[in-house]
Amino acid sequence: SRATFSLAPLGGLPPLRVRCAPAMSMLGGLFGSSCTVDITLDPGDANKKTAALGRDRKDEKAYIYTDGEDVMGTAVVSVKPGKKLEHQGIKVELIGQVDMIHDKSSSYDFFAITKDLEPPGSLFESKQYKWKFGAVDFANETYSGINCRLRYFVRISVIRNYASNVVKEVDMVVQNLFPAPELNNSLKMEVGIDECLHLEFEYDKSKYHMKDVVVGKVYFLLVRIKIKQMELNIIRREIAGNGTGTNQTDNETLTKFEIMDGAPVKDQCVPVRLYLTGFELTPTYKNVQNKFSVKYFLNLVLVDEEERRYFKQQEIFIWRKKVG
Repeated sequence: SRATFSLAPLGGLPPLRVRCAPAMSMLGGLFGSSCTVDITLDPGDANKKTAALGRDRKDEKAYIYTDGEDVMGTAVVSVKPGKKLEHQGIKVELIGQVDMIHDKSSSYDFFAITKDLEPPGSLFESKQYKWKFGAVDFANETYSGINCRLRYFVRISVIRNYASNVVKEVDMVVQNLFPAPELNNSLKMEVGIDECLHLEFEYDKSKYHMKDVVVGKVYFLLVRIKIKQMELNIIRREIAGNGTGTNQTDNETLTKFEIMDGAPVKDQCVPVRLYLTGFELTPTYKNVQNKFSVKYFLNLVLVDEEERRYFKQQEIFIWRKKVG
């Protein structure tokens, strides 16, 4: 609604009545969006690889960067014809951020570098800017989990006094390579149920790259339970903390690989060969930014004819050998 005020008469003149528009419509007319912004990444290499942004953005691809790589691109501020853009500066930022998906108050920026593209002033026409961040310290990889997410993104901001800033972001994927582990011992373990079942399993190593093959054997030393099936599962365990000492742990089964169908007999040896290619693995992460860890386990499962399940887990270490 509009407000009406009467001004006191002067020198016998009739009162002057003034109608005032609501404050929001006045501000909207003065500081409405007179511009749009866009920002793109320049891969610098026609063969630069891309990858999906994560579980909640699988259909979106982004360029892959690694630690120490340059990040460059183009930003465009488009001013509407006949309009003037008054601003308090235009800047581009490269930001590393950890989001706790179910607790936004615990999200924070752990990394930020800024370049000023334009000092405070006015723009009367559209303008394009080239920008570059050299040898960026990508200490962590991007990650999209159940309860937490680590992002790196570039943001352009047009800063305004009396209206909201005009902002646009573009995400990237960060993957870091690691050398092969110097020590990689085999895994051996015995599993038994008193006088009912006794078996040994052995895997050729305990550390695997993301495209590796799990090779092993299972020896049945004593079988007095009617086993009908044996499978090998890969389990990802995400431990997400909120900084208060309370952790949220989630287990996610990535695959159930059947390695035996039918009842084993005493002294039988069952070979195991599981290719890791094709599973949505990440490297093992330990206490990233004091917010989350990711572990992987091989889970050997036996199912008897009464559908009872017997299992044994063994932690393995996953590392990245190749980008992409």
